[in-house]
Amino acid sequence: MEPVIEERPGCSKQARRFSAFMKYAIRPIFRYSPLTKFMLRLAVVLDLGAPLLMRTSRDTEVERIRLDGFHGEWIRPAGVTNPDRVILYLHGGGFFCCGLRTHRKLVERIAERSDATAFSVAYRQLPSAPLSTSMADALASYRWLLDQGYAPENIVISGDSAGAFLAFTTALTALKTGLPAPAGIAALSPLVDLDHEARSTYPHTKTDVYIPVHRLKPLKRLLLAGMEGDPLPSPCDQALQNLPPVLIIVGSCEGLRWDAELMAKRLAEADVPHRLQIWENQIHVFPAFAGVIPEGMQAIDEVATFIRETTTPKHAAA
Repeated sequence: MEPVIEERPGCSKQARRFSAFMKYAIRPIFRYSPLTKFMLRLAVVLDLGAPLLMRTSRDTEVERIRLDGFHGEWIRPAGVTNPDRVILYLHGGGFFCCGLRTHRKLVERIAERSDATAFSVAYRQLPSAPLSTSMADALASYRWLLDQGYAPENIVISGDSAGAFLAFTTALTALKTGLPAPAGIAALSPLVDLDHEARSTYPHTKTDVYIPVHRLKPLKRLLLAGMEGDPLPSPCDQALQNLPPVLIIVGSCEGLRWDAELMAKRLAEADVPHRLQIWENQIHVFPAFAGVIPEGMQAIDEVATFIRETTTPKHAAA
C-alpha cells in the first residue's frame, strides 16, 4: 500500500502576509528563548491571554470538567444535532505551552462544522509533568468518555502538533490495554518522532517560519524524565496495524512535514486507511488561524467531513 497524499495548491495573500508576520515577530521569540523551567512556566501567559484574541461565539456552551489531577472542558456549539458524536481534542504547544484557551476557538470551529460536541483536555505538561504524564492524562480522558457512555465508533481523537502525538499514542495505548479503538484520528501538523537526529537534515527543519523544530533535541531530555532506558514512545515506531482511519493535514514548508510524511508511510505499510493533505506554503497548524487565513477554514471543513464520515451517531442514522 502506497501513502495516500493529496497536494492542496494555492496560497492566499492573507496566508502569505500572516506567514511573514510569524517569521519576523514570533519566530525569534520561540527560537532564542532559553529552555529553562522558569521560561517554560512563563509560557502559561499564552493561554491566559488567548481569550483576548480567540473568542468563542456567545451561543457556544463551555463547561469545565474536573478529572483526576487535571481538567478538561466540554465545548458545545449552538445548533449541534448529533450530541452522540464527540471529538476528543488534545492541544499542541510542544508539551509545555498553550492550553484550553489558546485552542478553544479552533475546537469550537471543528465541532460546529462536524455537527459534534468536543471535549478539550488540559493535560499536565512541562515543567510540572513529563511526557509520560501527558500521555496518561490523554488516555484517561478517552477512558472517561467511554465511561460516560459514549460509543467508541462515535469518538474521533484530534490534535495538533504535540497534541497530535498524544492523539496517536492515546489510540495506540487504548488498543494495547484492551480498550476499543476510536472511530478515527485527525492530526494537524503532527509531531510523531522524538528522534530529532533523523529529522535534522530535513531542509524545512531550520527554515520553518515560526516553529523551532531543532529545539526538540534539548527539550527531549525534559520530556523523557522517568523514561530513561525505555524505547522512545514515538507513534511512528509503534505497531499501527489496528488503528482506525487517519487524516493528516500539514503545510508544505513546515518542519513537521517530515513527520507527517513519515507517518503516512508507516500507516501505508500497516494497511491503515489514511490521507495526508499537504497544503501549499501554509504554516504550522494553519487551521488555528482560520480567522485570518482563508485556507484555515477550508482545512477545518476537511477535518469536519472526515469526522462526519467516520462516525455513526444514532441521530444521524435515524
